Parts: sequence; structure tokens; C-alpha cells
Amino acid sequence: MRGVRDVILVFAMPEGQIGFFPDVGASYFLSRLPGYFGEYLGLTGARLDGKEMLACGLATHFVLSKDLLLLENALSEVASSDASTISRVISGFSSKISLKKESAYRRLETINKCFSRRTVEEILSMLENEAANGDNKWIIQAISSMKSASPTSLKIFLKLIREGRTKELKDCLIQDYTIACHMFQRTFNPDFIEWEPSKLELVRDDFVNQYFEKVDDADWEYLQLPARPNLAKTWESKL
Repeated sequence: MRGVRDVILVFAMPEGQIGFFPDVGASYFLSRLPGYFGEYLGLTGARLDGKEMLACGLATHFVLSKDLLLLENALSEVASSDASTISRVISGFSSKISLKKESAYRRLETINKCFSRRTVEEILSMLENEAANGDNKWIIQAISSMKSASPTSLKIFLKLIREGRTKELKDCLIQDYTIACHMFQRTFNPDFIEWEPSKLELVRDDFVNQYFEKVDDADWEYLQLPARPNLAKTWESKL
């Protein structure tokens, strides 16, 4: 469960702007959002408010601030740790939502059309074609964000999220750790923020693939995660 409330709340994963990539399992949970909305969020670093988080499935409940104390009191009386029981209690205090007219989530059809493309270059080309049709401020912002981000980071994330669609969370976290180790050790690239290579067309597939391989260090090991119950979770839009 991931609840939000009606305060100034912003969700974003803008790591590409600093030469990193959306990590902490983003390739798992973003790839399970409706359509290709996860690709849109990860490649552009777009911001979502609480209502948009609920609509796309990043959050499960939306509670007004005025109801939080009542919710806390109700939860304190719950004797069970069962997730479905707790969810029912929270649902009793949840509010319906209405997305703003300009919300990018209302443009999911266009997002799917553009961000389902095979490469970052093809995605950008589709966005630029759509922008030429007018009334596309959000597309202009998406293009600007992608063009100002690290080309390497964009290509790493696109490969990561596409593979994440068929992986378990544990495997996504292990892959995140491996890529992060390569980046922090500057294994293949000495520049963390100078964007080298500086253009998408210079970032070859074989260069990207290296980040997904084992770190060549005698003391390095893959991330070891403790065993835990496999808690089933359905990711779905709440709108």
C-alpha cells in the first residue's frame, strides 16, 4: 500500500538529469504502470501530484489532510497486520479524485504511441512529430527534459525498464545495484555529469550492455537480498 494525501506532494524520478538512472526498483514498478507511462516518467523525469499517483497506480489511497488524524486513530485500533484488512480501513477514509485537465496522464494514448518505440531516438522523433501538431506544451517539456539528460542514462533506463517488465522485484534491484556500481566506479566512462558520449547516436548498444554485466573486481559481489514472503500485488490504475 502506498497512500498519499492532499498536501503539496510531488513524485518524480529525474536521475537522468544528473547522469544517473531511475533506480531503487523503478524498472519493476514503473514497468507495471498502464501502457508506457513508466517509460514516460523515467525518461523525462516528469512530476506527478498525489492524484496522478493514484490514477496511474503508484499510490493505492488518497486521503484528505483533515481526515488523517481519524485515520491514524482507526489504524491504531486494528489488531491485525493483514494487508487487506489495513487497506479496507484506509479505504474508508479515502477520497475520490479528479485529474487536472492538463495532466499528462490524460494523454496516455499519445504517450503509448511515442514511448512504445524501440529506441530513445525513435521516441524523441515521435514526440517531435506530435509536438508539430500544436497544443502540446507537455510534449515540449518532455522533449526538453530528455535532451538535457545524459544520453547514456536514457539508454540504460530504456533497456532496464523493458527488461523489468518480465523480472521479479529482487532481480530488478540486483540489476540496479550492478549498474550503480559501474557508474560510481566509472568503469566505462570517467565522466559522471559531463555527458560523454554527448549525443544519443554516439551511445552504442554494446556500450550500454556493459553496464548490465558483472563488475570486474575480485572483491565485488552481486547484491544479496534476504528471503522474504512473496507478497502478491496488483498494479492498476485507480481512475
